[in-house]
Amino acid sequence: MNLAVSSKCAMLLSIAGCCLAGCATEKTTYAPDGRKAYTLNCSGLARGWDKCFAAAGNLCGASGYDVLDRSDEPAAAGSVAGNSSGYGGTYARTNERSMVVACKIR
Repeated sequence: MNLAVSSKCAMLLSIAGCCLAGCATEKTTYAPDGRKAYTLNCSGLARGWDKCFAAAGNLCGASGYDVLDRSDEPAAAGSVAGNSSGYGGTYARTNERSMVVACKIR
């Protein structure tokens, strides 16, 4: 395998690793009514709404949660790299998904 092919394979594996991360990320915030809330991000090729809902369920447990906001927008992930053979790159269509939830108070 020559160096150009090797670097392209390494780049593709790096992008795939970033896009295939499987769980939702969370950030603590507050709801308009003062409850602690969570902004959940489940963007990417291998993450979907199921990851956000699972994260909300894990955070709030049996008390449940209210979805305060939800966003789903088309996006793209890509990379361009230069080497001795010229330039190459990759591109993938994906979605930016996020939602804000607050745990119900029982």
